[in-house]
Amino acid sequence: MRQLVQSVRDGSLQVVEFPTPQPGPAEVLVATRRSLISSGTESAVRQLASSSLLQKAKARPDLVRQVIEKARSDGIANTVRAVRTRLDDDMPLGYSGMGVVVAVGEAVAGIRPGDRVATASAGHGDYQLVPGLLVAPVPDNVSDADAAFATVGAIALHGLRQAELGVGASVAVIGLGLVGQLTTRLALASGLRVIGIDLRQDLVERASGQGVDAFVEAGADTTRAILELTQGLGVDAVLITAATPSSEPVSRATDVLRDRGRIVIVGDVGLDLDRRPFYEKELDLRFARSYGPGRYDRSYEEFGIDYPAGYVRWTEGRNLQAVLSLIARGRLVVSDLVSATYPLDAAEQAYSALKTTQGVLGVQFAFDSPAEGGAPEAPLQSPAPTPASRLSAGVIGAGNFARATLLPALAEAGWPTPTAIASASGLTAQTLAGRFQIPSVAGNARALIADSSISVLFVLSRHDSHAELTAAALSAGKHVFVEKPLALTEAELAVVRSAQQASGAVLWCGFNRRHSSSVAKAREALGSSGGPLVASYRVNAGWLPDSHWYKDRRQGGRLLGEVCHFVDTVSWIVGEQPHRVVVFGDGRGETILQEDLTVALQYPGGSTASISYSSGGSSRTPKERLEVLGRGHTVVIDDFSKLTIDGKQVPLKAEGKGHVANLQAFRSAVVTGTGFNHDMTASLGTTAAMLAAARSLSDGGVQQLL
Repeated sequence: MRQLVQSVRDGSLQVVEFPTPQPGPAEVLVATRRSLISSGTESAVRQLASSSLLQKAKARPDLVRQVIEKARSDGIANTVRAVRTRLDDDMPLGYSGMGVVVAVGEAVAGIRPGDRVATASAGHGDYQLVPGLLVAPVPDNVSDADAAFATVGAIALHGLRQAELGVGASVAVIGLGLVGQLTTRLALASGLRVIGIDLRQDLVERASGQGVDAFVEAGADTTRAILELTQGLGVDAVLITAATPSSEPVSRATDVLRDRGRIVIVGDVGLDLDRRPFYEKELDLRFARSYGPGRYDRSYEEFGIDYPAGYVRWTEGRNLQAVLSLIARGRLVVSDLVSATYPLDAAEQAYSALKTTQGVLGVQFAFDSPAEGGAPEAPLQSPAPTPASRLSAGVIGAGNFARATLLPALAEAGWPTPTAIASASGLTAQTLAGRFQIPSVAGNARALIADSSISVLFVLSRHDSHAELTAAALSAGKHVFVEKPLALTEAELAVVRSAQQASGAVLWCGFNRRHSSSVAKAREALGSSGGPLVASYRVNAGWLPDSHWYKDRRQGGRLLGEVCHFVDTVSWIVGEQPHRVVVFGDGRGETILQEDLTVALQYPGGSTASISYSSGGSSRTPKERLEVLGRGHTVVIDDFSKLTIDGKQVPLKAEGKGHVANLQAFRSAVVTGTGFNHDMTASLGTTAAMLAAARSLSDGGVQQLL
């Protein structure tokens, strides 16, 4: 498939090609017929991407703060590397389109292959992989070009719903671009008195032609005209659909609103506001979040869990349906808003027309109809033969860890360039393939597992897929490096154990800290005998937003996904696996998703360890500090950048947390077929201890391991 992407570094456009992805359980694969360029949103994104680094920093001070905090915690070199990695990303453009359903996930109801559907949150490409709740059937009497407006129309409709206006009320729309024009038309269809304001005469004339009382902004004169239209009261609500860093649209809204009126911000505008008019009129300021309820809720969008209509009548999916229904019944006319249609290869011309041509609002991409026969196959693209003398590796997963950590470390660890990569979306795999010169991109993980030319697989996908993919790859006779956690349940762990025992292949887990020079020197200093050890590990993990995928119960939370690292490191230094585990959580929210935890471990030889893991500490303090006492020594590891043994600082290589050394050890195990049982046994033991920790967090009791 082909998709339009934009460089984050310089804003340049490119059409990239990669295998067509297959839908997951809650997804739908759609062959695109039309997709609409949003003149406001996408132009703003393009403008930001095309700006200099200084201009980007001024536009996004929140990201600048994140960079500064990362530099304090991770060092300047790591931060520069991370920023450069982000700048090398390609960003898909587009979010409003339509097409024909090709394949449907098993958890999606009401949608069948062959249906014409409108799509939301999918990019400009000849295929779209869309959440099942973000597709809506297109009525037979609605054209493809009109149906492509559904998502942008849903943005306008949700803004109007936020205003909570009844029939006969008055509303002013400030900003008469594409979203503004749709907003005025929806408001007219709802029986409202509609007033429009914009700086451009052509946009005012277009709105006037639809029955809107529209004005070119002229300050006090415009205010007087609006007050006359409303018998001196002012309008009941103002919807701001402009896009500008200026706060003037919001300030102007206060002039034309009645007492206790309402402002709804739909567009991206400045908010440097004067308190007085809001206080004096007791105004209500609201925001409209994209297409409606469900937006940015992973349970809704990714996992297909709908909101009951009795509780949330107008979700983003139902807003899509409402817009299509209004078009079908002739209550909303959008056909005149299509100014031009281009093929995807003419993307530069399409965006240039939006920027330079007066009066252009709606520009669409048109796509050829797909070939008959259903979903396209997703095999490896021209897999390159690998000589028997060389390792042949495939990578499953193309997220931040693969991009920023593992793939850069592979070459340093002596691994050849992987021969193939796969990811759920396909686009991220294509991006990394270009960046790291990986010759082939697979449409899905199963294609890599089935490829007999690949001898080693790196499993770097989301946590809930690790065990399944690892077991399948082992059963296919491949050596496997799987990023932690190895498994999220006892059943998954048993399946992985069984697959490894049956295949005899190397199983290696991404517990990299045990291979760092800090831990190696600590073990050497402490020795393996002479009495028990007492370890204390403090982890200042940092806050994560609720939208982060770690906060999805399906991924095991931070206990199974992160704390496993620290349990493994302590156990490696002690030289044993714990036989008793107890966890104390913060008691807030769902058990497995608790983020402030203390884990206590006891080992057969008498050693003990406590791990204090917190999400609430200051970002100005180091992330990790490990102290180990016993056998006549005291060892302190600070953030794997400083090692102190018995009060004396020990020089360290600038190799961080052991990622390269871990990959070197894995390579040696694969090449020689020896030396991996100790590492594998420790990884299986750490995983069993973490599953016991999850049980302890749930029932509050001490868990005994065999």
